[in-house]
Amino acid sequence: MNIDRFLDLVCTEDIGRGDLFEGLVSQDFKVRAVIKAKEDGVLSGLLYVERLCQRYGVEICFCKQDTQKFKSSEVLLEISGLYSVILKLERCLLNLLQHSSGIATLTYTYAEILRNAKLETALLDTRKTRPILRVFEKYSVRNGGGRNHRLGLDDALMLKDTHLKYIPTHNLKDFLKKARTRIPWTSKIEIESESVEFAKIVMECGADIVMCDNMDIDSIQLVVEHRNNYYPHILLEASGNITKDNLLEMAKSGVDAISSGALIHQARWVDMHMKLL
Repeated sequence: MNIDRFLDLVCTEDIGRGDLFEGLVSQDFKVRAVIKAKEDGVLSGLLYVERLCQRYGVEICFCKQDTQKFKSSEVLLEISGLYSVILKLERCLLNLLQHSSGIATLTYTYAEILRNAKLETALLDTRKTRPILRVFEKYSVRNGGGRNHRLGLDDALMLKDTHLKYIPTHNLKDFLKKARTRIPWTSKIEIESESVEFAKIVMECGADIVMCDNMDIDSIQLVVEHRNNYYPHILLEASGNITKDNLLEMAKSGVDAISSGALIHQARWVDMHMKLL
């Protein structure tokens, strides 16, 4: 979603027809305020916060940048503007920063495991996002060191178990040939597989990416071995019940990417507050 359109919704939700406090201020004046961290984290959300401030004539000075780590009690940014406007924007600003930084912070802890092991396995998010917040939440994943999977159904053709329910295995190859003539030439086809046997069939049928969904590590290693021996051009993705405890083992199996919805839906907001100076 376009940033301005998204911010319209954010402001309309909280400000509505106007802040009732604003009408009680007889003479407005300019104030300064800071937003400080109340715990450690990885910063995200500044792209949105900067645009929101611009829309309301609020000056902003960043003490940290997106993707940077911060400590509890550190000042993250300073703003200045009319007293009534700063108060009106307070919760919108904090919600954006806390939500986005929470996702970036959790993603960073996953990405750090791969970095420390010197593995280049891509860490991907999923489409398990809150309605209307997909672009915002996936931006937050990138700031934590992850990468984005599909933004939507129009990015790539993925055939999951629900799609495959009524596509007979013996017709899969013909189905993919037909699909190639209908989808954009640059679009990839990914197919979900829950077994080694079906993964082999999927490779033979011509998929670009095979998702090893909820497979145990031994099965994934067999899929990797078959891919390396016969279809080295095909990408492999591991998905399903990915945790920080099994992430490294999954990555060492030889898959190209690991996707986890938890990066977004299990993220906890980072605590912050705003103080007037």
